[in-house]
Amino acid sequence: MSQAQIALILFGTLIVLFIIKVPVAFSLILSSVLVLYLTGTGLEMVPKRLFTSCDSFSFMAVPFFLLAGTLMSQGGISERLCTFINSIFGRLPGGLGIVAIVACAFFAAISGSGAATTAAIGGMMIPEMVKHGYDRDFSAATSASGGCIGTIIPPSIPFVTYGVLTGCSVSTLFMAGFLPGILMAICLCAAVVVVSMKNGYRDSYKASGAEIWSSFKRALLALLMPVIVLGGIYAGIFTPTEAAVVAVVYGFVVGVFIYRNIDLKLLLRILRDAAVSTAQIMILICAASLFGYVLTTNRIPDMIASAVLGLSSNKIVILLLINVMLLIVGTFMDTTAALIIMVPIFYPIVTELGVNPVHFAMIICTNLAVGQVTPPFGCNLFVACGVAGVGLEGIAKKIIPFIVALVVCVLLVTYIEPISLFLPTLLGAAL
Repeated sequence: MSQAQIALILFGTLIVLFIIKVPVAFSLILSSVLVLYLTGTGLEMVPKRLFTSCDSFSFMAVPFFLLAGTLMSQGGISERLCTFINSIFGRLPGGLGIVAIVACAFFAAISGSGAATTAAIGGMMIPEMVKHGYDRDFSAATSASGGCIGTIIPPSIPFVTYGVLTGCSVSTLFMAGFLPGILMAICLCAAVVVVSMKNGYRDSYKASGAEIWSSFKRALLALLMPVIVLGGIYAGIFTPTEAAVVAVVYGFVVGVFIYRNIDLKLLLRILRDAAVSTAQIMILICAASLFGYVLTTNRIPDMIASAVLGLSSNKIVILLLINVMLLIVGTFMDTTAALIIMVPIFYPIVTELGVNPVHFAMIICTNLAVGQVTPPFGCNLFVACGVAGVGLEGIAKKIIPFIVALVVCVLLVTYIEPISLFLPTLLGAAL
C-alpha cells in the first residue's frame, strides 16, 4: 500500500472509533493494530511497544507530580493560596475571577496537571464566586480556563513528555515555561476584567495591610514549595524526576504534620486517586506511542511535512497552519496523546524552518492547552462542570471569551520567540 492509503486507513479508522465513542487510548491501539495487520507487520511487537514506550526514567515524574498536587490540594494548600491572593486582588473588577486565575497559576507550580489545577482551585473558588453574585457558569468557565495554566507553568507533565520524545532537556523546558504561563494568566485575567465590567461583577472586599500579612504567613509554606522544587532543579541539586519526589515528601510533611489536614483515611484516598490518574495518563502514553510508531515506520510524518512545506515557504504562514491544525487536534484529543502523535509529525517541519525545539515546545503545549477548554471534549470543562454542578451547554457559552484570550496568547508565544527563550538564555541553559 502507498503512504497515502496507509494514512487514510489509519486516520479514517481513528475518526470512526472516536465517533462511536471508543475511549481515546483504545481507539489509538485498534487503528494502529489494523494498519500493522494490513501491512503484514507481525503483531507480536504490539505488547512490546506498549511496554517499552513508558519504560523511561523521566516518566517517573508523572505519578509523583500528580501525587504531590493531590497532597497539596487535600492538605489545605489551595485554601491558603486563595485567601492570600484574594487579599491582594479581591478589590479589582471581577476580583474573585482574577483570584481564581492567579491561584491556578500558583497551584500550577505544584501540580503540573490542568485537570488537577481546575479541581483544586475550582472547588474553592466556584462556590465563593457564586456566593458573591457571579454567574455559576461563568465561575466554572473561569476555573476551567485557569486550569490550562497547569500544563504550562512548571513543573509540567506535557513538558516531561515532550522532553522524552525529542531529547530536549526537561529542566530547560521548565525554565522556558514560566513566561508563557505568566502571559497566559495575564490574558485570562484580562478576559475576566472585560466580562466582569460588562456584567457588573465587582467585589467590595478590601483587605487591610494586617490581613494581607496574616494571609501571607498562612500561605508561606504553600508559596515555598515551587521555590524549593524548581530552585533545586535550576541549581542542579536534583533532576526534574527527583524534584517530583521532593515535592511529594514536602506535601506529605506539610499536610500531615504541619497543617494536620490529612489523616490515614484521606491519605489512602489520595494515593488511590493519584494511582488512577497515573494509570489513565500512562495508558494514553503507551497507546499514543504505538500510534506514533506506525506513523513513523510508514514515513507518514515525512509525507505530511513535504505537503505542508509545499504549500508555502513562508515561516509565518507555516506556523499559522500548524497552529490551526494543533487547535483542531486539541479539541478532540487528550494533551498527552496529542503530543506523542503530533510531535513526530510537526518536528521535522519546524526543524526545517529553523524553529528552536524549546520554542516549539512552548508553541505546541500552549496550543494543546486551549483544547482542554474547547467543547466538546475539553477535560477541564468536564472537571469544572462536576465541581460547579452545571451542564456543558451553559459553560460552553461562557468559555468563549477565555478561548479568545488563550488564542491571543498562543499567537504571541508563536511569533515572539523571546517569550519562550529569554529565561533559558538568561540562566545559561543549552538551547
